[in-house]
This record gives sequence, C-alpha cells and structure tokens, in this order.
Amino acid sequence: MPHVNFRHVLWSLLALGCSQAAGTAQASEGGTSIYLLGSGGPAAAVQPPVEGIFVDDTMYFYGGDIAADKSLVVGGNVALGLDSFVAAQFTTLVWVPSTKFLGGTLALGGSLPLAAPFVDASVIVSGPGGQSITRSRTDNTLAIGDPLANMSLGWKWDKFYLQVGGFVNIPVGHYREGELANIAFHRWAGDASLAASWHDTDSGWDVSAKAGVTFNGNNKVTDYNTGNELHVEAAVEKSFSEKFSAGIVGYYYDQISGDTGEGAVLGPNKGRVAALGGTAAYNLILGRSPATFRVRVFQEFDARRRQEGTAGMLSLTLPLKIFPPAAATN
Repeated sequence: MPHVNFRHVLWSLLALGCSQAAGTAQASEGGTSIYLLGSGGPAAAVQPPVEGIFVDDTMYFYGGDIAADKSLVVGGNVALGLDSFVAAQFTTLVWVPSTKFLGGTLALGGSLPLAAPFVDASVIVSGPGGQSITRSRTDNTLAIGDPLANMSLGWKWDKFYLQVGGFVNIPVGHYREGELANIAFHRWAGDASLAASWHDTDSGWDVSAKAGVTFNGNNKVTDYNTGNELHVEAAVEKSFSEKFSAGIVGYYYDQISGDTGEGAVLGPNKGRVAALGGTAAYNLILGRSPATFRVRVFQEFDARRRQEGTAGMLSLTLPLKIFPPAAATN
C-alpha cells in the first residue's frame, strides 16, 4: 500500500465537517448565521488523498451580547439587550467516493447539530404595534437543529490546493415558535464557497483562505426573509513536529443584502463582525486509527447589528473506513 499522509486526510475532513455545521447565537433573523464562522481554518482546501468514510465531532461554544439600547428580531419579537451562551455538538459524516472526479477529489456528507442555547433579554417588545412589553426574559432549551447536506470538490498542484464546496440547510429541526432560544432556523438556505491553501509539508507551513456566500430563504412562521451573507476566513499555521501544530486564524462576516418580509420590523438589519484568534492541533493514534484533535478560539470585534463575543471549537476527526487504491491490492 502506498504511503498515505493521514494528517492531510484528517485536517481536510476537519475543515469540511466544521464548515458545513449550522452556527448559533450570532445579522439575519435573530442575528444568527447558518454558516459556522471560523470553520475554514488551516488546510481549508486540502482534500483527502484516499477514498473512505470519515467522521468529525465538534464541540462549539459561544458567549456574546449586544448593548441594552440595541435590538434584534428574535422569534418574531423585538429583543433589546441580548446576552447569550450556546454549547453545541456537530456530528458530521463524510464519504469520499472518488479521488479522480473531474480530475480532483469529491467529498459528500451530512451534519446534524445538537445544542443547548441560553438567552437573556433586557426587554421584549411584542404584539401589534409593540403593545406588549416584557422586561428581563430568559429562555433556554436542548434541541436538535436542522440537518445539512454538503459537498466539496478539490484539486492539488504540488503545494497548492483549490476547493469548491457548498451545503444546503434542510429546515426539519426542532423550531420553537415565538421563543428566544433556538438551534433550528426554520428556513431553507444554501452556501457556496471557494477555498485555497498553500500547504508545504517540508517546511511545515500552511497558509489558507476561504470565502463564500450564504443564500437564505424565508421563515414562514415569522414571515422573515433573511438577506444573503458573505463570510471570509484566513489562517496561517506552522507544524512544529509530526504531532503538533499551531497558528493564527480569523474571520470576517458581512450581510450583503437586507432582510425583508413582514417579520423584518427593524428594516434591512444588515450585520457585520470580525474576529481574530488562535488554533492548535495534535495528531495521535486512537486504537489503530489516526486521529486529530484541534482547538480554535476567536475574539470578535467591530460588531454591527449582531452580538459580539468569544467563540471556541474543540474537534476530533478520524477515519471510519479507508479504501486503498486498487493498485495497492495487486
């Protein structure tokens, strides 16, 4: 069997798995985004060099707030002074059926989120013309979110990698009508992205960037049409050994078209935020399978019409089944 760099496999599946997971507590309806900001980090464009089935399990944590004199539409109500925390688990299965599809590697997969969001609001305004005012409302839940179907196709030229990808959000998760805390978005959405990586195994350096647009549909319960969103991410990482690497990561988010519909009572509600942070990865063997642990931490700044806070991710990625090239069995 030819040599397979499993670190490349696991890094690439880590990026693919995280980037297709639904984000929580981040403007759009409720100031939240389906794309998980910060997921397009190191080796963002590197695809697995072998066919197989892989799993990524990511724990995601986010704590943020918005000033008491700022408002967002959440669950069909106008909420002022939001303060939220979410703990979520995203489980992603990825199938690589071919490393020769259109000259590149094809990956298909699906993600399912389970999350516990906690939300506090200083003031809630609801009812026709804002007739009902509630002070200091708190809400929390544990629920399964909308599943996502995702795909990516990538190519390699020496040390340069290029990847196109996308996902579809399927609105069948547990949506709580009229509540502040939700993990499901209750709307169709699609995302298209382009990633590039300069990945030099000799020097240990990786420089990666990813950009994409999320196209949002209508929440029929609230009659809220979320605008389209731009996300841009970048990472620089250095491998210090076969097992350990660390680097700098960042992202930028901008809603490029306004919200519409009867539920968009605050108008276009176009949000923006940026973040910088760090990441580290550790490669090891679990049983007889290679695995990668990765941690990422981001501090947001320059937020507009959305919460600003701190995000963290802890991921474990490993192969469930590797299909060696046909030549390896001869």
